[in-house]
This record gives sequence, structure tokens and C-alpha cells, in this order.
Amino acid sequence: MKFQLIGLLCAIMMTSTLQAQHVNIGLKGGLNAFNIDGGNFDQKLGAHFGLLGHVHLTEKFGLQPEIYYSMQGGKIGNTDNNLNLGYINVPVLLQYMFNNGFRLQAGPQLGILATANTVAGNTTVNVKDNYKNMDWGLGIGASYVHPPSGFGVDARYNHGLTNISENTSLDYKNRGFQLGVFYLFKHKH
Repeated sequence: MKFQLIGLLCAIMMTSTLQAQHVNIGLKGGLNAFNIDGGNFDQKLGAHFGLLGHVHLTEKFGLQPEIYYSMQGGKIGNTDNNLNLGYINVPVLLQYMFNNGFRLQAGPQLGILATANTVAGNTTVNVKDNYKNMDWGLGIGASYVHPPSGFGVDARYNHGLTNISENTSLDYKNRGFQLGVFYLFKHKH
């Protein structure tokens, strides 16, 4: 079911992207600093990598659908133990584009849980059954693309809106920052 949903989302993204007049496809990747709000978790570093599309809706507004793998979770209390959550994230960001390459962006994000493990020393325990398969959130940030080259940088805050814990007495939400780089193939501006 999860992979069918991912496939459907990819097909929708590609179909809408290919029908637009000014379309850019690209690669992205970078660093994450995430934690779990609502519990005894500290910030944990991770990475993200995947694909993005950029569709020019008007001269000033664009739509940026993405699909990427994101290493999230949190450090458990004041220990060396970690909760490692791996998500396939699918944000759809509305962008306001300035003439100089800067962009402001915000939009909803669907996260599909791929992996969930606790790590204590050399021991890894699968805890995927303790977490919900889907996470809804909101992304807000800014980016800059160098128009002649298609290279850019992206900074974003992701604010989880739904409880990711299967335990109804807990209220855990994903929260984190992302800093990344991207490249748009055959960039049109």
C-alpha cells in the first residue's frame, strides 16, 4: 500500500510537471537537524536526498513538488541512544520568486515512514510498529538558485502537525531544520 501511494504521488507530480510550460527537474540533498517534540528527545543530525520539480505558474509564482528520503528522529534524553526514523517525504511548496534568484516557499508535506529503529550502543531494535505510517506537516523556508548554472541552496523548517506515536497517551511530532543544495537540469528562469 505504501509503495503504491508513493508511485501514485510520483505519477501525479510528473504528469502535472510535464504539462506545465516552464518545467525544471533536479536533484537535491543536504543535512537535517530533527527532534521529536513532546518527549524526552534532543536534536539529532541526519541527511536527506532525492528529486525535485519546479513549475513556473506565473512570472513570480512557482510550484515545487519534491520526493526525497529523510533521516529524522531524535537523540533519546542525555544519552548516546538514538531514535532513527526514515521517511519518504513529499512536500508541495508554493514559491514566490524574486528576479535575483531568491525564493520564499511554504506548503504541506506528507511523510511516509520507511524505517524506525532505536540504537543503543551496538544494539538496534526495530520499533516501526510503535509509529504511524503517515505524518502530515508544513514546510516553510527560502532558497536561492543561480539562474545561469541551475545550482542552488535551500533552507527549510519542517513543522509536524500530526501525532506520529501509535501510543495514544503520547503526543510526538516531528520538528526540524534542513539545509541543502540542489541542481536543476536545463534550468529555465
